[in-house]
Amino acid sequence: MNLVKTDSSMIYAVGYDEQAQILEVVFKRTGVYRYRNVPKKVYQELMAASSKGSYMRDMIIDVYPAEHLR
Repeated sequence: MNLVKTDSSMIYAVGYDEQAQILEVVFKRTGVYRYRNVPKKVYQELMAASSKGSYMRDMIIDVYPAEHLR
């Protein structure tokens, strides 16, 4: 999975595996989280959001199953 750096104050980088529908997010303070069953549309909306942190809080965190990797 390729990670793309972001301009977010909360998120360092984001990666997405379309086939597995896995979203990987590298947070600047809390490390790497992997979210499962994330549709491609949600990933695209995250990457297009003017505030990626707000989008994460509103649309992804506590919505999709997640595991803390490191």
